[in-house]
Amino acid sequence: MAAPAKKEEGFHDCRDAWASTLEELAAGDSRIVAVVNDSVGSSKLGGFQKAFPERLVNVGIAEQNMVGVGAGLANGGKIPFVSAASCFLTARALEQIKADIAYARFNVKLVGQSSGVAYGELGPTHHSIEDFAWLRPLDAITVVVPSDAWETAEAVRWAAAYDGPVYLRLSRMPVPDLDVRNRIFRPGKAELVRDGSDVTLIGCGTTVHLARQAAEKLRYEGVSARVLNMATLNPLDEEALAAAANETGAIVTVEEANIRGGLGGAVAEYTAGHRPVPVERVGFPGFVVTGSVDFLFEHYGITPDGIAAAARRAIVRKR
Repeated sequence: MAAPAKKEEGFHDCRDAWASTLEELAAGDSRIVAVVNDSVGSSKLGGFQKAFPERLVNVGIAEQNMVGVGAGLANGGKIPFVSAASCFLTARALEQIKADIAYARFNVKLVGQSSGVAYGELGPTHHSIEDFAWLRPLDAITVVVPSDAWETAEAVRWAAAYDGPVYLRLSRMPVPDLDVRNRIFRPGKAELVRDGSDVTLIGCGTTVHLARQAAEKLRYEGVSARVLNMATLNPLDEEALAAAANETGAIVTVEEANIRGGLGGAVAEYTAGHRPVPVERVGFPGFVVTGSVDFLFEHYGITPDGIAAAARRAIVRKR
């Protein structure tokens, strides 16, 4: 089963957690402001606008200008959260993100909403599957991809307190809580969701719970699968990758993004240079067809069955 396009019992929209947490933080810190591109509704910032009307700047459909406004506010001592659909935020304003945010190292929090293929039926113009490849090489920007509502709220709190540029990637697709014990959000550190010794499944964002379901399927086949939640793509947790390579000898990455330049690319880069092991990448190979979220996840094998099949291939390759 793919990630659900409609909200189901026990599933939560991470945008709700982001918006409520931002309002909570803004109530205690007058420096926090929101900048949007005519996306108050889809960014879930209606409550923020009502509570702090003078601290929400709506620039209209002008993403390059929006990022510039965010940089100016940061230069003036504010903590701007610049929110827009990630396909437009990262594509249209990439030059401004590179020069005005990353190179200048301004304290701007970029919040990409409705990432991946959340706008499935609207096609490639609205899919945001290249954003990792564009932003991950900008070393000044911490790239965070929360897996559930709890991690989203913690990431927003961390971003507000952190002095530096951040890209927070959120989806509009409801996801279940990971329900991992004693959770602590640590940027740059992978979260062990499930331990295992035969293969490591590494997910981020909307795919982590699918990797966990795949591990359960593999368990019935006698395969012990480790599951990691790689919520931070930049910086990457190289220590966790080294352990995965040394202790399991095979890795599968799964992401709602292009496998070139994304999580799969990052893991392949590290293992090739430090500890070569078989790496199978589950995700999108390039531009994807148009269709519902469920259809796209199924079509490209971003499912528990597809992940389990990739794990079997990786295990065979290590032998």
